[in-house]
Amino acid sequence: MIAEEKRNSEIFLRPRFSIVLEENAKDILNGFAEVLQKEEIPFRGNVVDGHIFISVPKKKEHFWSPQLHLEVIEKSDKESELKGLFGPKPQVWTLFMFVHFIIGTLFLGFCILLYTRISLKESFLFPLIMMIFLPLIWVSLYFLGKMGKDTGKSQMQELHDFMIENI
Repeated sequence: MIAEEKRNSEIFLRPRFSIVLEENAKDILNGFAEVLQKEEIPFRGNVVDGHIFISVPKKKEHFWSPQLHLEVIEKSDKESELKGLFGPKPQVWTLFMFVHFIIGTLFLGFCILLYTRISLKESFLFPLIMMIFLPLIWVSLYFLGKMGKDTGKSQMQELHDFMIENI
């Protein structure tokens, strides 16, 4: 029933894909709701208002375990589009965004402090060091996230295979 699957680049920390299906959106949602209610499935998940959330079971879960978020969009009575997004658990994503926000705020603060110290002809070594150091931390966060994505890649593939089996 899959007509076509499109994926974004491997560079992204939260890979996305889109699948055009020759099936009604309600049938797809009902099918996933039935499958996710069974006890013997290898994943846990739920269906909420056109969205499907599939996660790794608690026993196999680690810090970098992915979660699959699917959105079913009805294109016509006989055609739907399934948009998928792999991402870390919401707690991990929130932590990463918080750290990015803190680093960005500190960078702007030290930028202002650097300008002020230069204008007042005072020592500006510390703000300058921080202006160099903070972007390095930011870049290291990207690579840390990429490493985490690679750690959860096998689970991501299992989630994708489970989704394909149940469409």
